[in-house]
Amino acid sequence: MAAEKICEQLGQFVSHCADVSKSEPEELQNYDILLLGVSTWNIGEMQDDWDEFIPRMEGLDLSGKQVGFFAMGDAIGYSYNFLDAMGQLWNVVKELGSPQLVGIWPTEGYEFDESEAVYDDNHFVGVGLDEDNEPDLHDERIKGWLMKIMTDCELLPS
Repeated sequence: MAAEKICEQLGQFVSHCADVSKSEPEELQNYDILLLGVSTWNIGEMQDDWDEFIPRMEGLDLSGKQVGFFAMGDAIGYSYNFLDAMGQLWNVVKELGSPQLVGIWPTEGYEFDESEAVYDDNHFVGVGLDEDNEPDLHDERIKGWLMKIMTDCELLPS
């Protein structure tokens, strides 16, 4: 759902939208900007599709790529591991050469206790979406995050 909304809002800026379960890691090297989405399942666990994809990423060089993250999580039911998979995925991706993280997103407006997706005192590594508790905020958050991505990637006219 989130990936579809993002692709729709980006329109002409998207050259490819893929499901990680139907993709090969090498395909990531074909693009300059990667927007990677993941869900945190159970208690802070990586989504199965990514769990199977990550070991196959070994040896990839994402140097020079700009990488942004979006994630689904449940801040109320799982407030001690909200968006953990997004942080775990960034920890893998940042070791694949020297990709540039784009689209860090404020933690302000979120209520949670702990998260591996926290980048610094005031930001997540990407945007978090909570389908269970805050679906009404998805469109606003996605739109704001995409503007941040476009700015970070210098795709907006100055």
